[in-house]
Amino acid sequence: MNPEIKTVTEKKLIGKRIRTTLADDKTVILWQSFMPRHREIQNKVGSVFFSLRIYDEILSRDNMNNPFEKWAAVEVPDFDFVPGNMETYTLSGGLYAVFLYKGLNTDHSIYQYIYGTWLTGSAYALDDRPHFEIMGEKYRNNDPDSEEEIWIPVKLKN
Repeated sequence: MNPEIKTVTEKKLIGKRIRTTLADDKTVILWQSFMPRHREIQNKVGSVFFSLRIYDEILSRDNMNNPFEKWAAVEVPDFDFVPGNMETYTLSGGLYAVFLYKGLNTDHSIYQYIYGTWLTGSAYALDDRPHFEIMGEKYRNNDPDSEEEIWIPVKLKN
């Protein structure tokens, strides 16, 4: 499975965030708090949802207990109106490897392939920027036919 390499322009996001770890994953809590309120966000750009992971250190992805910030968000053109108890985040632009993933969101073998096989054999290195998934019309939580895009920040190897 080869990704498409894309350049992302800056994106403005509104949503909710939580501190979590891979060992004590609070993703469900985050999305349960965000989904009932996402309609309060005005002027959405498109109808997709962003699931961002912002790691404290580039190597912390390998440690199940290292904390990171997890976001549930949507894109907006500006921050003129931010609903109460929600926050803003500006995703800086950059190069991303985009993998189309079809399957259960509990199957982590795609990440083992991305980081363990594809990345090590590619012309790219992991960059220290947010990782994210885009969940659009074909995303269905816990459905084997679900589809989402996995965006991995990359840069050319030296």
